[in-house]
Amino acid sequence: MDYSLAAPKLLCAQLKEARQTSSQNVMSLGGILFQRAWLQGVLVSASGEDGRLILDDGTGVIALNISGEFRQRQWRAGMYVMVVGAYLMRPAEPPAIKVHKIVDLTAFPDREAMWYLEVMEVYNLFYQPLLDLED
Repeated sequence: MDYSLAAPKLLCAQLKEARQTSSQNVMSLGGILFQRAWLQGVLVSASGEDGRLILDDGTGVIALNISGEFRQRQWRAGMYVMVVGAYLMRPAEPPAIKVHKIVDLTAFPDREAMWYLEVMEVYNLFYQPLLDLED
């Protein structure tokens, strides 16, 4: 894992546009290189026993692969969570996030509304200027 690459704040809809690069496990979204992504959303499926959760951020859904200590926690559908992890694109399987960090933000109901503003702000300040350079 190359920790010099930032974990961009993204929406599921944006992740669908990511492409594999020639470097192992490095993805590209326009000209932005990343290995990990930062998302927030509501758990819509939370069996957790098999190490899989499903996150819905309002723009799409993505599977979350959890392991270790995260499997010991009680994840429930309806929880609002923040997730950072490796973005995995595998042939014949839906994309997923291999979770490095997951935090229950349910107790902070304003976080969901703020998340969309944060993603828009970072896009306008940092990502859009990079994408404009490619045109």
